[in-house]
Amino acid sequence: MFKQFSQDIKLEFAGYKTGTLIQDLLAGLTVAAVALPLALAFGVGSGADAAAGLVTAIFAGFVIGSLGGSSFQISGPTGAMAAILLPLSARFGVEGVLAAGALSGVILLVAALLKAGRIVSIIPSAVITGFTSGIAILIAFGQIDNFFGTTSHGETIIQKLSSYASTGFSPQWQPMFFGLLVMVVMIGWPKKWAAKVPSSLMGIIIALVVNMLGPFDVVEVGAIPRSLLLPHRFTLSLLNSGMLNSLIVPAISIAALGMIESLLCGAAGGKMKKERLNADRELIAQGIGNIIIPFFGGVPATAAIARTSVAIKAGGRTRLTGIFHAVTLIASMFLLGPMMSRIPLAALGGVLMMTSWRMNEWDSIRKFFHKKYKTSIAQFLVTMIATVVFDLTIAILIGISLSMILFVIRSSYLEISVANIDSRHEKGRNLTQNLSNVKLVYVTGQLFFGSQDRMVTAIEEISDATTIILSIRGVPSIDHSAMVALEELHDSLAARNVKLLFCGLQPQVNRQFQRAGFNEAVGEDAIFNNAVEAIDSIAVE
Repeated sequence: MFKQFSQDIKLEFAGYKTGTLIQDLLAGLTVAAVALPLALAFGVGSGADAAAGLVTAIFAGFVIGSLGGSSFQISGPTGAMAAILLPLSARFGVEGVLAAGALSGVILLVAALLKAGRIVSIIPSAVITGFTSGIAILIAFGQIDNFFGTTSHGETIIQKLSSYASTGFSPQWQPMFFGLLVMVVMIGWPKKWAAKVPSSLMGIIIALVVNMLGPFDVVEVGAIPRSLLLPHRFTLSLLNSGMLNSLIVPAISIAALGMIESLLCGAAGGKMKKERLNADRELIAQGIGNIIIPFFGGVPATAAIARTSVAIKAGGRTRLTGIFHAVTLIASMFLLGPMMSRIPLAALGGVLMMTSWRMNEWDSIRKFFHKKYKTSIAQFLVTMIATVVFDLTIAILIGISLSMILFVIRSSYLEISVANIDSRHEKGRNLTQNLSNVKLVYVTGQLFFGSQDRMVTAIEEISDATTIILSIRGVPSIDHSAMVALEELHDSLAARNVKLLFCGLQPQVNRQFQRAGFNEAVGEDAIFNNAVEAIDSIAVE
């Protein structure tokens, strides 16, 4: 793997010139402008602080950016990750978040070694859309207190709503003012200007200036240490057997989200840059990064599609773009730390509120409902609700399980038709024998455990035949359960003195028959290439 990585790096930097370096540098500066307000907001949204988000973005840019499976991925704290970290922080504190992050890194390394990245490809798009919308709801509800200046208790949305119902919901106008101010700026900021100055950054700058000039009394971000080693950081002494057992499931959720986000981001970015992501190497990079980051006080990181797309559109050519973005964030941490400490917390809440709205895949959602894709609607709604009510891992499992059930239901549909045989004009030939007691049954569809009963029932209901020809030319595949059902049907009909013949076997079905010894069980004289041969065999009896 190291040899392949070395070869890929040489290929990536082949012909690297000063002009390319300048492109990477400018792209890195652009990405940093987008990443700075998001890092601060997602740090707070994770239940930690703004400095933790900044440290996460810095080390993710260095470590994951350097070792990743592509030249374009930009990693850091994300809104989706913040949504599952906030309740974890409420339960275990920041120490629990850091410990779970380190454990998730180990899980990601194991997943990479097991080549588990391919699992993401089996998750239906509607399930991904559903859990994205569920996470958006979690982000929005997680920022209610920061946005409105209220106080609540509890980890889940239900617990928070119950807290408001029991203690009251009393919004404060000053936090609301800053939250709405940022949202208005982000909505109204012209797209042609957003390419140079992101709307979220401009919203934060305006909120900061207004707060510094006005007589406001709002909760602020607070001091941002001029150090990459934060006071609250992970140490191995934090892990004991009790905490380890409690954090395994959250760590799996964090790792699952990291894997899904990173690989989906890599697929989207790869299409933009015409480059293929090395999924296993990306998971290794994510794992190493998430093991290292907590030791400096950062929260779990993953690839971020918004920052990645900005890097590509800004002209980033190599992984140095991510490193330059990290260097820029370090400079802002040391040079702008005192100013950033004055940012109202409600302003970051406004950024996250807008992020939660924008991260929904509205085009896909509208298509589901406009086109009335019932299966996709069910997958979307069930996964979204499960994400809100349960955790991410359970939500994904529920979504995939529902998808499998719906697939089995759809696949179990068989098209079955029963036809009589006209002895006088069969294929233009005159057959002397009366074949009125022969029925030709056509079956089209997948024959497996979910559809076999319908076929068996349809054939058993034929009461006026001494011979039944079963044409399965329209059956592309068959499983063992269906073959057992066919053999039992053959035997039960034989007991009634009804002969069952088979014809039109597809190559895959024929191989399954031979491998299972089905031909010997029913007899070679019961299987024909086509219906004509089967009819001829009866006519000459």
